[in-house]
Amino acid sequence: MTHRLGSWTPPDDAATALALRGVHAGYPGTPRVLDCVSVTIGIGRRTAILGANGSGKTTLLRVLSGAHEPTEGSVISRGGVLRHTRRGLTQHRQRVQLVTQDPDDQLFSADVRADIGYGPSNLGLAVEEVSARVDEALAVLSLTDLADRPVHRLSFGQRKRVAVAGALAMHPDVLLLDEPTAGLDPAGVEEMLAAVAALEQHGTTVVLSTHDVDLAWRWAHEVALVVDGVVHQGDVEDALSDPELVESARLRPPWSVDLLRHLGHDAADLGWPRTPQEVAAALSRVAGPVIAT
Repeated sequence: MTHRLGSWTPPDDAATALALRGVHAGYPGTPRVLDCVSVTIGIGRRTAILGANGSGKTTLLRVLSGAHEPTEGSVISRGGVLRHTRRGLTQHRQRVQLVTQDPDDQLFSADVRADIGYGPSNLGLAVEEVSARVDEALAVLSLTDLADRPVHRLSFGQRKRVAVAGALAMHPDVLLLDEPTAGLDPAGVEEMLAAVAALEQHGTTVVLSTHDVDLAWRWAHEVALVVDGVVHQGDVEDALSDPELVESARLRPPWSVDLLRHLGHDAADLGWPRTPQEVAAALSRVAGPVIAT
């Protein structure tokens, strides 16, 4: 099932990039990973899919991408129902790309340039168009200096960015990222978020899955919390400031919401501060200057 939070309402069809309607999905032995799920991805809206490990986040992304066919319900793409035929999936994957958690599942060419160009080449594009798309993706993901480097000589974070670049070269309308910051150090996380911001500037709607509540809190406009196959979708503030809901997902509230609650403040009353600087400024307004250390 799907529950909408607070006053959140899904965008109308003209503003919807991708959606699920009444989807049931599972696997042999675990048939109900997703239970009558409806999710709406708005064009240009940052949506974080949140949940504990094993909650169904990856299955949700795979259904959205067309990689996993639901047993019931529909995937809505460009206002029409996705047909899981060869033609239907080919068309869908030209506008919706999925990047898996492990980049080594998707990287197999000898060097970075060849790997990024693999997908566009398979579309039958002219050599000049493929080269232009590769150069664009290299620039957006800050990989130009690594274009001719063998893939096996890249760091884990670099391989993740190459996998994203390969998806970007397909010029998707929607990019689905499965745990894009998992395994990255703090600098790597910031590089990935900068890459995501660059993708958005190119008109791509980005959806990412994570169990990092603080990442979702500072990045997303909306969240879809996956709790035992049920999805709760709503504005990030409504969802992640609800302690019972967050606990039911086996997660913890954002650190800033939790801190302010322990200090006797409601984050909503202070403008939903997200960064340490914003929290310090908010507390200064209500309790005098806060010394940052």
